[in-house]
Amino acid sequence: MSFQKLDDLGRRLEALEHALSILGADEATHMAVGGGEKRAEAMSNLAGMYHAQATAPEIRDWIDAARNEDLSEDQGLALNELERAYVNATCLPTDFVQRRTAATMRSEQLWRDLRAKGDWDSFLPALEGVVALVREEAALRAEATGLAPYDALMDHYDPGNRTADIDLVFDDLKSFLKTFVPEALAVQEERLARHPRKTLNGPYPIERQRELGLAAMRAVGFDFTHGSLAVSHHPFCGGVPTDVRMTTRYRTDEFLSSLMGVLHETGHALYEQGLPKDWSHWPLGKARGMGMHESQSLFVEMQLARSPDFWHFMLPQVSQYLGKEAIPGWDIADVLNEVNFVERGFIRVDADEVTYPLHVILRYELEQDLVTGKLEVSQIPEAWDAKMTEYLGISTKDDPKDGPMQDVHWPGGAFGYFPSYTLGAMIAAQLGAAMKKDLPDMGEQMRAGHFTAINQWRADRVWTQASRFSTPDLITRATGEPLNADHFKNHLRQRYGK
Repeated sequence: MSFQKLDDLGRRLEALEHALSILGADEATHMAVGGGEKRAEAMSNLAGMYHAQATAPEIRDWIDAARNEDLSEDQGLALNELERAYVNATCLPTDFVQRRTAATMRSEQLWRDLRAKGDWDSFLPALEGVVALVREEAALRAEATGLAPYDALMDHYDPGNRTADIDLVFDDLKSFLKTFVPEALAVQEERLARHPRKTLNGPYPIERQRELGLAAMRAVGFDFTHGSLAVSHHPFCGGVPTDVRMTTRYRTDEFLSSLMGVLHETGHALYEQGLPKDWSHWPLGKARGMGMHESQSLFVEMQLARSPDFWHFMLPQVSQYLGKEAIPGWDIADVLNEVNFVERGFIRVDADEVTYPLHVILRYELEQDLVTGKLEVSQIPEAWDAKMTEYLGISTKDDPKDGPMQDVHWPGGAFGYFPSYTLGAMIAAQLGAAMKKDLPDMGEQMRAGHFTAINQWRADRVWTQASRFSTPDLITRATGEPLNADHFKNHLRQRYGK
């Protein structure tokens, strides 16, 4: 049977995917510096093997033949999703995939060394090579799908994303934030006049911060029999659903950025761990695009972990794991002053949820220009600074480390990914609004440290659905309405407005 042949192929591909994921996670966390060249070579060859098998011409024949077999509803959906993945995969020649993998691996390795030094000039040639490959990939995907080049890149990460739709949403959001950011800052100033910020009582030993992070992960539902936590230059959630590799980074002068980063990545991990195991070797069993993935991480971080109910539970944990003198005299209001502090900052991953969308929109606009050739790599620092000055009122002139070198995405060739972050925030707010209707005691459950019902709600509506439906359909099924940005705006107004 042709469907069985496709099922067998899926298991072989899953094995290669597993190896690549674990090797990639290890490369970013435990690999010795001298292992970089051979690791890049090994992963390049494995990626080539995967791509060659995933794009074999006989797959088209198997898909067509399977259409005539007696399939269940899920098998039919699985076949549809596999066909979509096959069309997207066959547009990239195997030799291109190998070249791209090798180039981005080396670029990331160079970025880790040069970012700390702020050495843009030395990094420039590597990034130019990556962008050249991204433009090549965009052209190949556009030809295969009939989409515009940048749309074709976005569709790879989040099926259905189109600049025509996102431009409207982001332009509206920019307009809203232009007036709301000053309002939120003014409200914050008034609040801090009544309840001033307190000083963190560091240093905070890394091992104690790690134990606190592990406790937070455990509380919100992370399964440690199928995952772990390590350290990397840039926090991420990788690995595979049965062996999720989460990372964070630490500062000894404060602990909140690491803790919030851990909770963010735990949101990704819970999604991966909650995907349907029976379909793990089919595209149907994968997460439904990066917008939905970001919605799950931002749901944990923003909807849960920055709320007073969550900190009613979490504050005693801080004292338990960091010591009673970690934050002497602090109450929940003091913590909220910190975790919900709004400021115009340089670093995207440290940004508050009010200014964060502006960081994303900046990158979204710049990478569109890079893909089309309107902007060259050598012009990025100047263009970056111009948008930072316009959107956030701060300058990154002569500061590439905290400007265009701060993210791993461009060194890694991940163009078209950034819009998913802000779309994810909107989805998370909409999920939160719908959940509160179904779970009116959601706040009380968090205060007691109970997250089972909250996770089950998301498991039923998002995690176990995997890629059975398109992102728009999945949002509508989960919340009862299509994506509505007003939920995100209302969330910001309620937490930060007058």
